[in-house]
Amino acid sequence: MKFSERLYQKVKPVWEKNHQHPFVQGIGDGSLEKDKFRFYMIQDYLYLIDYAKLFALGAVKAHDVATMGRFARLLDATLNMEMDLHRQYAKKFGISEQELEQAQPAPTTLAYTHYMLHVAQNGTLAELVASLLPCMWSYHEIGQALNQIPGASEHEFYGDWIKMYASEEFGELAQWTIDLLDEEAEGKPERELERLEEIFLNTSRFEYLFWEMAYHKEMWPTDD
Repeated sequence: MKFSERLYQKVKPVWEKNHQHPFVQGIGDGSLEKDKFRFYMIQDYLYLIDYAKLFALGAVKAHDVATMGRFARLLDATLNMEMDLHRQYAKKFGISEQELEQAQPAPTTLAYTHYMLHVAQNGTLAELVASLLPCMWSYHEIGQALNQIPGASEHEFYGDWIKMYASEEFGELAQWTIDLLDEEAEGKPERELERLEEIFLNTSRFEYLFWEMAYHKEMWPTDD
């Protein structure tokens, strides 16, 4: 069994909850309230800024030029392909560039990105990949599932989101990252594999918390 298959079995219950979350379901059937998606887009924009830094750190920790180059392409895809979609959506939802640039991260956004950056800066290349992979892999899986719903990919507000994450291009990026983790895990002692599993599970849990945060528009508690 490949290490990625072992990870998938481990996190399957968490990912199932992601699929069934009302935020994700609402994107699929078009019933999600626009103000919730608007909140999500702003927080995800902030998330992607830090997520892109993981690819830059991946290029630093890579063992060969080919891997460095692929991380550079992932950085480019995130900064341009994904964030361009966010900027397009920002216009649809009346979000100005100024609002995006001045937005503050919610507690969950801050905790999630800081955890990944902590792992990436202090750990091995394998640990870095384990931290960033759940987002990419689970989004492609969600995109593919929602794309099967008749008319979902043509929805005025959510269709482009579904099409991007269901796309073959995004799937190829996810598969390359899966393959890299399998390669990096090869021959490692069980103690190190368990550490990778823990990281992968933690960021999978953060994925669920991110959907939950967006659905309830959770920011910092007030003093009242």
